[in-house]
Amino acid sequence: MNNHFADVILPLALRGTFTYSIGNEFTGKVFPGMRVLVQVGSKKVYTGIICRIHDEPPALEKIRPITGILDDVPVADAIQIRLWQWISGYYMCTPGEVMKAALPSALFPEGMVAGTLREKYRPRKEAFVQIHTESAGDELNLIIDKLNRSPKQRHLFITYLKMSGYPGCSEKIPLKKELLLREADVSQAVLESLVRKKILVSLMLETSRLSNQENRRDPFSILSDPQKKALDKIRHLFSEKGIVLLHGVTSSGKTEIYIHLIEEQLKQGRQVLYLLPEIALTTQIINRLKKHFGDSTGVYHSRFSEAEKVEIRNKVASGDAGGGYGLVIGVRSALFLPFRKLGLVIIDEEQDPSYKQHDPAPRYHARDTAIVLAGLHGAHALLGSASPSVESYHNSVTGKYGLVELKERYGFVNLPEIILANTRESYRKKLMISHFTPELLEAMDEALNNKEQIILFQNRRGFAPYLECPECGWVPKCNQCSVNLTYHKGQNRLICHYCGYFQPLPAHCGNCNSPGLVTRGFGTEKIEDEIRIVFPKARVARLDQDTTKGRDAFNRIISAFEQNRTDILIGTQMISKGLDFENLTVVGVLNADNLLNFPDFRAHERSFHLLEQVSGRAGRRKKQGRVIIQTADPDNKIIRLVLKHDYYNLFRLQAEERQAFNYPPFCRMIRISLKHKDRAALNGFSDILGNDLKSVFGKRVLGPEYPLISRIQSWYIKTILIKLGRDKSAVNAKLVIAEAIARLEKEKGASSLRIAIDVDPY
Repeated sequence: MNNHFADVILPLALRGTFTYSIGNEFTGKVFPGMRVLVQVGSKKVYTGIICRIHDEPPALEKIRPITGILDDVPVADAIQIRLWQWISGYYMCTPGEVMKAALPSALFPEGMVAGTLREKYRPRKEAFVQIHTESAGDELNLIIDKLNRSPKQRHLFITYLKMSGYPGCSEKIPLKKELLLREADVSQAVLESLVRKKILVSLMLETSRLSNQENRRDPFSILSDPQKKALDKIRHLFSEKGIVLLHGVTSSGKTEIYIHLIEEQLKQGRQVLYLLPEIALTTQIINRLKKHFGDSTGVYHSRFSEAEKVEIRNKVASGDAGGGYGLVIGVRSALFLPFRKLGLVIIDEEQDPSYKQHDPAPRYHARDTAIVLAGLHGAHALLGSASPSVESYHNSVTGKYGLVELKERYGFVNLPEIILANTRESYRKKLMISHFTPELLEAMDEALNNKEQIILFQNRRGFAPYLECPECGWVPKCNQCSVNLTYHKGQNRLICHYCGYFQPLPAHCGNCNSPGLVTRGFGTEKIEDEIRIVFPKARVARLDQDTTKGRDAFNRIISAFEQNRTDILIGTQMISKGLDFENLTVVGVLNADNLLNFPDFRAHERSFHLLEQVSGRAGRRKKQGRVIIQTADPDNKIIRLVLKHDYYNLFRLQAEERQAFNYPPFCRMIRISLKHKDRAALNGFSDILGNDLKSVFGKRVLGPEYPLISRIQSWYIKTILIKLGRDKSAVNAKLVIAEAIARLEKEKGASSLRIAIDVDPY
């Protein structure tokens, strides 16, 4: 029987797929993965992706037909569609939400039934110039002689010949018109005269929006003996297991091992995906890898325009052999690129929380999804970290993953010396200068005298976390969220970091009207101000979300630090991961306590990760670095573990606690967030859902409760947390949860309720 029906994924948050009929005019022309135009409702036309073609008519009186086809070949292959379906099922979201995250919006034109379709992607075209006829050398001389009376035209023509290499080149070479006119230093009118004389011809050609890359290929570095042993062990484990965890201390040379593995895959004609948790980390690693792999290296992240993303997708789809990308470096969204022959997935800094997508859906974890992607392609997955996540290390010690360890820094450079500075004692003895202990100031002074560089880490941007009235204790709060407004001195504003609301700096207390509000706490902006006072001759820069809003702002700040044009770099966690600076010898952590005291079951683990990572930036070459950690609780057990770089005991302690209190990796967690603009209505709906779930899961349901921040953008929030035993079926539990939510959505007034499901919300 002919296949007359197509299941289509629409770019909408609607459950399931939608079936459309395939008209005779499209029979044999449509395939899974192609974009098609379909009508939704009475007026709208959307672009969807066919995920299945079949001959099973749905139980509907009227089936709408596909109204158009946008592709000659599919834009998504079978593996991509299977990955979307897995994400949709595992993370309890709709196929349309996954597809919207996976494909650039430029691929989804839409419009009205009676109107014209708004095309979002158009190839870029530029004006070029080339010679009109294929002329031999004598004929070219004749043309030049004829132009003797028009010296500017003659000069332009000769410039074209020199730049294009014609006639020595066997084919006519088009040159960019803009480049030719600039080189010849003549006007557009001169060119138009040669075009009218049919000596040159002007044409519009498609060009790439992506910048051209050098194709140089530097030799690889020689591996140390520990690196060689680690590489051999990884190869051996790949033959037994699909997933390997590389646990190497900071500056142990993990990247060089990655480079050798990448080269092996590229020689076999296979592609490699190199995942990093943040855009900020891509700059240094891109430059490093391009030196070895040249123009076969592609980059993908959210700062590219939608049109650029389409062109990157096309180059990934063509692969290295087709002049495209064999190696792709990217953040979590790079998972959705159309790899043809994926052989290896590298997940660097695998413990980083930035791999988890929180809002909007799909709320997937890129590390776990990358492992699934590798499995679908029959590829290997390599996880790398100086301090692995508890889950990944648990999987390695229980035999699910292979484990390879690098315990020494490359070149046997010592790990940094860690010094604990007791802020409580320093304040008591009045030894503090602003927010800096004597130990930190002494180390900074010595480094500056030796022409060495310093990083100061404070994981809070802005000038001060809040302002307070010293008379009555009033604190300015966001009028849409249940948070204090952060003071940004440079903008002279109070800003909400959750919804973006801002207001001018108030001159008086909003409660008692007394003047003179005071700042409480400190952020990176305040540290920058005070460091300039303490070290007036030092060149100081700040790296946080406020200073890196421009597309190249991060690169400029990092390049200045690399080139020793900055002495002291102050930043948030952006400076803590993966960066490598030769002359950096001192790292200061200004307030370790606010990391440790966050109310979250992963607070201690993440504090260790962050402190270990930021300390790992120091002394990565010949000289041993120093890390000064300022804390009011130097006897804290996590601080003590960081002092000894003791990851193994951190894992042991965390595993014991989590097993005792039933937290991952010993259980699965699903968090349901309910939002409503009416607090009373939210309480009612959340109680209904909570009671429904408790009737099935019992004590494994926690809540509903208000979270730490209970209101964002005028939406009140309550959460329900469900813990599922590893011995229980997650699929069945998800079905029960989905059915309970479906029942809640039928309640009167539930149309104004927003529900978000987050699987593995950590």
